Amino acid sequence: MTDTNPHLGQPARIAGALLSAATAAVIMLHGRGANAEDILALSGEFDAPQTIFLAPQAAGNTWYPYSFLSPLEQNEPHLASALAQIDDLLKMLQEAGISAARTMLLGFSQGACLALEYAARNARHYGGIAGLSGGLIGPDGTSREYSGFFDNTPVFLGCSEHDPHIPAPRVVETEQVLARMGARVTRRFYPHLGHTINRDELAEVQRLITALTDS
Repeated sequence: MTDTNPHLGQPARIAGALLSAATAAVIMLHGRGANAEDILALSGEFDAPQTIFLAPQAAGNTWYPYSFLSPLEQNEPHLASALAQIDDLLKMLQEAGISAARTMLLGFSQGACLALEYAARNARHYGGIAGLSGGLIGPDGTSREYSGFFDNTPVFLGCSEHDPHIPAPRVVETEQVLARMGARVTRRFYPHLGHTINRDELAEVQRLITALTDS
């Protein structure tokens, strides 16, 4: 950890298949105030043979200090450091023979925002992207002129209709931006859900994982 790279050196927790035996991977990003073990526990919900699950840990259990709707500069250098953690894991997986096309990005809440923002800034064909209660980062009016193309990457966005932290219009904007960049997006709002994950969302993630591992 350094002042300019606050998440440097934070561990990543691992579950599922050994890296040497895995043919697919899921990078799981926890929410604000939670930890890697919390999000990694979701791996037990999925039938995912030969899949390695990796959950990086945020310093202080928080990827960036302010709301995801705050000016981008307010959340630096934490945001850049958090994005670098994802980049490092993808490079490690690539070196082990697991490409981005065989890797899924999954996050909840702050972790969902981080996963979606990373994907938008680094568009390519991923095995899948699941943003559970999240959206692209930055205040209203942020330029969304990202470069790159998702090449039909499947994306699932799930959120409460009235999430106390995630405005529904931001989820819709995220859907529109990712679709414009070539992603195949499924967006679902749930009435009376609250800020949590439900069984339908887990079923959608399972479908993404099944498609990833069967391909």
